[in-house]
Amino acid sequence: MDYKKSLENLEKLLLELKEENENVPILVEGDKDIEALRRLEITGTIISVNAGMSLTDFCDWIAELYKKVIILTDWDRRGGKLCHTIGKNLEGRVSCDTNYRKSLAKNAMIRTVEGLPSWIETIKKKLNHL
Repeated sequence: MDYKKSLENLEKLLLELKEENENVPILVEGDKDIEALRRLEITGTIISVNAGMSLTDFCDWIAELYKKVIILTDWDRRGGKLCHTIGKNLEGRVSCDTNYRKSLAKNAMIRTVEGLPSWIETIKKKLNHL
């Protein structure tokens, strides 16, 4: 694996995400995902899907507040199903961007949002030892 290229791609992607998040909220699965994104200096609105309401109610609430969201669920099977369900529930009401999720899945050797900060640290350590 080309760690240097992977790290460059991840850092570029996270910079774009940080900039877009200034105006567009990110939907994640839980609090650990929010903490991970904060550790990566993403400072805009980040909302946990596990907010204590049904997914239908959650999507209705999101549709009342926003015209566009970034869906950043984990890129495992459960996260994929959740992303699909949210997208279907918001269809025709809210524009859903899943490109960051797809790109992170391609560029990170992990499957969760919460694992991103430690994955980036690991790559940096590997590069320092080369």
